[in-house]
Amino acid sequence: MTGRLTILLWHVHGGWTDAFVRGDHEYLLPTTREGGAWGLGRAGRDWPDSVTEVAPESLHDADVDLVVLQRTEELAEAERLLGRPLGHGPGRVPAVFVEHNAPRVAVPDSRHPLAERDDVLVVHVTHFNALFWDCGDAPTTVVEHGVVDPGPLYTGELARLGVVVNDPVRRGRVTGTDLLPSFAAAAPLDVFGMGADDLPRVTGLGPDRLEVVGDLPTRELHRRLARCRVYLHPIRWTSLGLSLIEAMQAGMPVVALATTEALRAVPPDAGALSTDLDELVRAARELIADPDAARAAGEAARTHALERFGLARFLTDWDAVLGGVVAGGPRAAPGRPPRRRTDRLDRTDRPAIPATERTPA
Repeated sequence: MTGRLTILLWHVHGGWTDAFVRGDHEYLLPTTREGGAWGLGRAGRDWPDSVTEVAPESLHDADVDLVVLQRTEELAEAERLLGRPLGHGPGRVPAVFVEHNAPRVAVPDSRHPLAERDDVLVVHVTHFNALFWDCGDAPTTVVEHGVVDPGPLYTGELARLGVVVNDPVRRGRVTGTDLLPSFAAAAPLDVFGMGADDLPRVTGLGPDRLEVVGDLPTRELHRRLARCRVYLHPIRWTSLGLSLIEAMQAGMPVVALATTEALRAVPPDAGALSTDLDELVRAARELIADPDAARAAGEAARTHALERFGLARFLTDWDAVLGGVVAGGPRAAPGRPPRRRTDRLDRTDRPAIPATERTPA
């Protein structure tokens, strides 16, 4: 456990921030009247009193111990607002960069945007991300997700498949939107999340096979989702959706593609995990038809998710990282030692991934 720190971060990823700000520190969130990407603040979330909304222009005089970065653009913006460079050393403000996303371009040779910096620790949220990003000289570690337990909400009273996904039309194959008709043959779908209004037209599914529930407040989402008998995770390429972990903690059985980090996150007895679409559709149909088997799988999912992705473990891991960075610099933090490169000639044709191409988890 490190001492109490004053941490500057932007509200970028609501689910992740919901867990992170429940630690024993002070958290400053830049907030503007317009809100948006650079001034969202709390956005009405019920967060602890240790979370303080601050005007960006007031940060020049703020006593900040550490900056948590989540977008590459925040490096320059934080230095501008604080009036000090980020990194480690006299006159600098220590910083870590949280990598929420799996690489999307030139996989598996994706060069991380911070690969040339050795003074900012890159903290991956999954081991898959750490494996697939080429972080070059940047020191790295992994702190797996933690989730605020929604409680054992599962009823499974609706013989339907619940899906939580944002922008399934725009993101298409990334979110497995093209797979939904196959699963709809096993059971009707309830789709939660933003940007799904046009999903019936894109998938060709009528109201008897697909209902777009839309974007709900978190607590209402959890309650409504837990009425579905099975949680469906059709996403091909994602870091690790927090909605998957939340569904497991709520006690839902899971049918998921065995891609990216899902292979480590979902135990075999929690439902079905495969890259064989026919196998997954068959498993979904069987769980829908057998409420007792679905409930047993959901209980296994909840037990696993509470142990693996519990809030206490998450905050303890983060305390170790933050304390190490503030006390000794980025390389003092726990995790894998950085890989030193002696051959850079074959790296010149691998550009950093533009921030505009990096999608949320």
